[in-house]
Amino acid sequence: MILTVTLNTALDLTYRVPALTPHTTHRVTDVVERPGGKGLNVARVLAALGHETVVTGFAGGPTGEVLRALLAPLPVRDALVPTAGATRRTVAVADRATGDTTQFNEPGPHICPAEWAAFLDSYETLLGQADAVALCGSLPPGIHVGAYAELIRRSRAAGVPVLLDTSGEPLRRGIAARPDLIKPNADELAQLTGAREPLRATRDARRRGAHAVAASLGADGVLAATPDGTWQATPPAPVRGNPTGAGDSAVAGLLSGLVEDLPWPQRLARAVALATATVLAPAAGEFDAGAYEELLPRVQVATA
Repeated sequence: MILTVTLNTALDLTYRVPALTPHTTHRVTDVVERPGGKGLNVARVLAALGHETVVTGFAGGPTGEVLRALLAPLPVRDALVPTAGATRRTVAVADRATGDTTQFNEPGPHICPAEWAAFLDSYETLLGQADAVALCGSLPPGIHVGAYAELIRRSRAAGVPVLLDTSGEPLRRGIAARPDLIKPNADELAQLTGAREPLRATRDARRRGAHAVAASLGADGVLAATPDGTWQATPPAPVRGNPTGAGDSAVAGLLSGLVEDLPWPQRLARAVALATATVLAPAAGEFDAGAYEELLPRVQVATA
């Protein structure tokens, strides 16, 4: 079983409009709702790849009820912890004319100490069943900035490999707890290390505590620095579409490759193919299965 943790879950809304023009009124042509937050997106892709997956984190209020109702038919197990505050929403406005997407993210609910304690109890129980853990996304208000570092230490104590995908100070604190893998994007990596050159930055991040680093470089694919070597995987051609969830699909590719014990080049090819297929999908957090199968053998992986 793979466990994904989303402390700041969200109800993802995708609005499609003919063209997005500032200072005007828009007629939305269609609306798609999905249970969201980075870890839930990861779980959905893992389940589509055939992995048993459990999601945990927090959900509350009317928005949380909608999220859990949308989650129920999916092939993932819901282990979300109730919270008094309302789950946030994210809104992606997809412009049909340009193919670009504009994103709006609400803050999450305040998590009280009793809710955090309840989550930790559940997390410890779930670790006993897990083959790997993904810790994903931002921290909602009320949770201390070292929360991911605490969860990494608990995972390591249980002997469960852990992937961390967050940013800012939670990433800085978390990397010091020595996660097995971190998956920053280029900006997050630069903020962490102070280095803008990706290869130098990934190696610096390893020195700071990460066992391996896989950095998302947008159209340039994924650059990974690992104990076994350094590689860059690139998509066969640039694509345009909705990038929401592409990084989460890359995480699913990396994490599934970890539990399947694939060589790093195969993990990276899977991550890039899934991310690219997610950009091509019409709704946030989904991937185009046909595009994935077509892209996977065409991803270029080279030693960096």
